[in-house]
Amino acid sequence: MKVSVCTLAHGREEHLINMVKGLSLSSVLPDELVIAVMQDVPYDLPHTDFPIRQIMLGSGSIPLARARNTAATKAAGEILIFLDVDCIPHSECISDYIKASHANSGVWMGEVGYLPKDATRDGIQYDRFDRIAVRHSERPGPPDTGARSCEDYRCFWSLNFAISAKDFRASGGFDEAFDGYGGEDTDFGRTLSARDIPLWWIKGARTYHQYHPHFMPPVHHLDSVLANAMTFARKWGHPTMQHWLRAFVLMGLLERTDNGWRKLRDPGESDFALTRQQADQPYASSARVLAALEAEAMAG
Repeated sequence: MKVSVCTLAHGREEHLINMVKGLSLSSVLPDELVIAVMQDVPYDLPHTDFPIRQIMLGSGSIPLARARNTAATKAAGEILIFLDVDCIPHSECISDYIKASHANSGVWMGEVGYLPKDATRDGIQYDRFDRIAVRHSERPGPPDTGARSCEDYRCFWSLNFAISAKDFRASGGFDEAFDGYGGEDTDFGRTLSARDIPLWWIKGARTYHQYHPHFMPPVHHLDSVLANAMTFARKWGHPTMQHWLRAFVLMGLLERTDNGWRKLRDPGESDFALTRQQADQPYASSARVLAALEAEAMAG
């Protein structure tokens, strides 16, 4: 069974190099790594015992959905493992996904541990990563063993998942109408549900998310979140990303209307300060910010 690891990348060369190093430490090597490169210059990557194919997409405005679809289309594997460019796979990640594919059909979502800043300074040390990585408090945890069916399509997460090439084709891939940040994951999960393709959380298939500065809720992507929320609502008849939209309303960036939401202003420095991930935080938390905003609104 051939396995292709697929990722998309723009910048973050050090993060991508660490992914490649992690793949090289795998107990079962991938048959290839396929990178949808969203910039004009290819990456200078370490030598590996498996082929790396960089698919050059250029630096124009390219939907993330199109980049993922391109990587999947170019991949030769029967199993496609999608990893975010920030992820370092555990040595058993590929092996765990292969085992999962033998047990159940559908989409498998592995574990993610978030690393603090500078965690990779001394190289890839899985024992150390296991001690210091934390699970995202706003994401469901894995089962104690094996696999657990995920009945809520909204939980689909493209950061670390695998799917057979056959099922990916059956899904139709990611919808390229979602342009920019936000909504394309939930849409893909909704499509899986509509096409009766099962979704699974699995124990193992672990990756480690490397630190990078971020904002949550993603005020730096306000325009695309708003546009993609409206795209989702037109497609499925109901909205998505409502927790982010609620936060943006409380921040005075949007207002709720009879037809959805309307932008009031661009975010300013106070909005970025509120949502900015701090250096001591392994991940940015939408729930923390929304709770603070709700408390402020209640106080009055």
